[in-house]
Amino acid sequence: MKNFGKKTLVLVLVLVLALSIVTLVACNKKDTSTPEEAKTPLINTAGADDFINWMGLTSTRNTLIATYGTTEYGETLFTLIADAPTYSGTLDSLKYSTSKYPKNEVRISTTTSVNDTGLLGFLGQKFEEQTGWKILVSSAGTGKAIQNAKDGNADLILVHAKAQEEAFVEAGYARKVTGYSSERISFMYNYFVLAGPHADPAGVKTAANIATGFQNIKATASPFVSRGDNSGTHSKEINLWKEAGENDIGWDATTSTAVYPASYTWYTAAAAGMTASLQLANENNAYILSDKGTYLKNKNGATDAIPNLEIVYEQDNSLKNTYTMIAVNPDKF
Repeated sequence: MKNFGKKTLVLVLVLVLALSIVTLVACNKKDTSTPEEAKTPLINTAGADDFINWMGLTSTRNTLIATYGTTEYGETLFTLIADAPTYSGTLDSLKYSTSKYPKNEVRISTTTSVNDTGLLGFLGQKFEEQTGWKILVSSAGTGKAIQNAKDGNADLILVHAKAQEEAFVEAGYARKVTGYSSERISFMYNYFVLAGPHADPAGVKTAANIATGFQNIKATASPFVSRGDNSGTHSKEINLWKEAGENDIGWDATTSTAVYPASYTWYTAAAAGMTASLQLANENNAYILSDKGTYLKNKNGATDAIPNLEIVYEQDNSLKNTYTMIAVNPDKF
């Protein structure tokens, strides 16, 4: 028993000594983070402001945005909103400096249509050349683009789904940029178009309005491809189905999936970006709702990537597609 007691005591002393050493090491461990990492705020408000203001410059609006696509695709892909807020400051005031933010990176979370058309890549290159900032682009459907910002992974968003934008603002994730009257800064638009097979089996071309066109597609069970990804285009499509009296097609926020009756064998939810969805519709001679810019890039590019499709309905006021910038509120993080 005595030997057993001595062994136990020795074991306890060893454990106490080991714990003391571990505690001492932990207390004296040096912070390996750099001073820059330690003080850099998560959201780059200065960079977001400079990009938004640069987009509001007359030279950016009239020389870059308003003419984009004319040479490559035969017509402009986007139209400026005439009364959109503009920036009257100088270009020099938008140039990067370490006093604004330690890193020269501006994170933009955007919808696929702005990225797939090439517009954001084109504008981003000009912005970097003129200001010294560098943009990092994350592209997804509007729903995912907004969620990306909610997770603190973006400094601003550029999207096109008003209801989702307003919910983002109401939840406190947005902020007003100095000089602007609203968190939502809408600055350009194009139109959604309904594309479909040349034969137009649903007779959409002769429909009295877009709602009738959608009714005809359902009535004839003509193949239809949906983005099915909670993007701005998908949200618009769901609204158009509702206008056509169809309430069983929608989006389940709980499961993050497109919903529609199993009996609708003519309906396909691609759960993909605009270009991939257009290509799927092309392969299946199906109808599809698309933003016109992405449609034209695929149709009128160097080669026709969607030869089986043509625009069967467009230029309806209900198909207007407005794009908005929103700066992320750093106080949420």
